[in-house]
Amino acid sequence: MRPILFIDRDGTIIREVEDEKIDKVEKLNFLPEVLYYLRKIKKEFDYLLVMVTNQDGLGTQAFPDCDFWPIQNLIMRLLESAGVPFDAVHIDEHYERDNHPNRKPGTGMLTAYMNGDYDLANSFVIGDRPTDVQLARNLECRAIYLNSMYSDTTTEAESKPKDWKEVYEYLVNLK
Repeated sequence: MRPILFIDRDGTIIREVEDEKIDKVEKLNFLPEVLYYLRKIKKEFDYLLVMVTNQDGLGTQAFPDCDFWPIQNLIMRLLESAGVPFDAVHIDEHYERDNHPNRKPGTGMLTAYMNGDYDLANSFVIGDRPTDVQLARNLECRAIYLNSMYSDTTTEAESKPKDWKEVYEYLVNLK
């Protein structure tokens, strides 16, 4: 049984933008050193890497697929070329008001990982919002709450690193 790193996209791998839509290449910026440290994690640990992201209104007129997919595909190609291929990607398009079970912190997109074939006790959700920490609770795994513009000092998480170097160091110290 392998453990998993369930990793949020916006604000965790790439910088969050004010309108919360990465719909143009000009808006795409990776967080500092994320590629370097994710590559080290991929090489040195046995985690599966699973991207889990909410993309409000994806596929609607407000956020058409033609604006999203070229950027998403570019992100995945850049990650792979940096030695960080993801094992799976789960994208939910629902708005928070929809209260859909697939939307984080719901686990609807991730039920396949809850069947006992994975080591959830030693898995983590890495994200920048309280909903990522709640997703970890809902999956019965651990949370790493990456410091961001959404930082919440009241959110309980296993670790609260300020950057990817600290995420990596935290995981090394668990070995």
